[in-house]
Amino acid sequence: MTNAFVINGGKPLKGEITPQGAKNEALQVISAVLLTEEKVTISNIPDIKDVNKLIELLGDMGVIVERINEHTYTFEAKDINQDFFLSETFKSKGGGLRGSIMIVGPLLARFGKASIPKPGGDKIGRRRLDTHFLGFEKLGAQFNYNPENGFFNVDASNLQGTYILLDEASVTGTANVVMAAVLAKGTTTIYNAACEPYLQQLCKMLSRMGAKISGIGSNLLTIEGVEKLGGTEHRLLPDMIEIGSFIGLAAMTGSEITIKDVQYKELGMIPDVFRRLGIKLELRGDDIFIPAQEHYEIETFIDGSIMTIADAPWPGFTPDLLSIVLVVAIQAKGSVLIHQKMFESRLFFVDKLLDMGAQIILCDPHRATVIGLDNQVKLRGISMTSPDIRAGVSLLIAALSAQGQSTIYNIEQIERGYQHIDTRLKALGADITRI
Repeated sequence: MTNAFVINGGKPLKGEITPQGAKNEALQVISAVLLTEEKVTISNIPDIKDVNKLIELLGDMGVIVERINEHTYTFEAKDINQDFFLSETFKSKGGGLRGSIMIVGPLLARFGKASIPKPGGDKIGRRRLDTHFLGFEKLGAQFNYNPENGFFNVDASNLQGTYILLDEASVTGTANVVMAAVLAKGTTTIYNAACEPYLQQLCKMLSRMGAKISGIGSNLLTIEGVEKLGGTEHRLLPDMIEIGSFIGLAAMTGSEITIKDVQYKELGMIPDVFRRLGIKLELRGDDIFIPAQEHYEIETFIDGSIMTIADAPWPGFTPDLLSIVLVVAIQAKGSVLIHQKMFESRLFFVDKLLDMGAQIILCDPHRATVIGLDNQVKLRGISMTSPDIRAGVSLLIAALSAQGQSTIYNIEQIERGYQHIDTRLKALGADITRI
């Protein structure tokens, strides 16, 4: 029996909510502890499945993990058990965790070899790992796939700095190659590097550990290899996907919500995209205040044509928030074209929204036109299943704004990315029960 949320929607919420630490940053910086034998302290770690699984995996490998408090851990990767990587435990744990790919770069850099099971993960179309592997190969790593046990065996005993043009600006791909390059011999140049805040955080952390990285925040990174790295302390940014989700939630439910400690300067264009949907938000200190609004109107382009919101590599709009924007547009005044360029099946959850009464035309697997209802008609509650993390939260927002009762199944997907979401929403006055 899986868990589900039962939601009685249509009630405005009110109050303050604090975003968790950034999930995507956590997976990178926690993997980076493998680059040194010294102690590394990381704080603001979110208590979510994907992150907890990675921490557990590090423990299994021989990293000394101490939990200082709810969101702070210390890691000491003195003795790593190399045989663990060929074990069944690693295969089942590593294979079931998308983020486990992130340990490969550090392991190659420090020990000159690694084994990894073929990865699995979210159902949002193909998520290729070629970028990671091609990057490692450029640095001199050799891959051998063993079809009998389903493992890639990687030999990286002689990593050399080199010029790398990444085939796509993949965040995890860039992070992995950076972690491999910091201990390689000579200079590595990575062009078309991702430059998301998460990646900047990783690079700053590595620099504090003694790495030599220049170009942080741009798409051209230059890394001079060093002999070894030391320990450090690091605090995660707040999760910008949660922040965007809460802005959308406030607008769609007509609620007055304050989002605390958002590190506003790291949010890029996220606040502006929600403003384009007509959502009023103001910065108070480092908190975002969203007033209760009965109506929000989508802007048009200057020539009057329909607004398009598309994802793009940072500093463009993050693909993880497009599902949220799509849902929030349902109750806006006006129309908008949502163009999801990165993943080919991220929009397939719109059928659930249509069942709830939304006006959406799915043009193709990448594009959907939303015709706003302007709160003239409320969505109606239904039973539905969540296909992936972001769609799950989008459906949750739709359910909270709908009239009547909704049930969302497969909430494990949501909980991979959002910690204690039901308790935190209850604190704002949401009627949500876990069954």
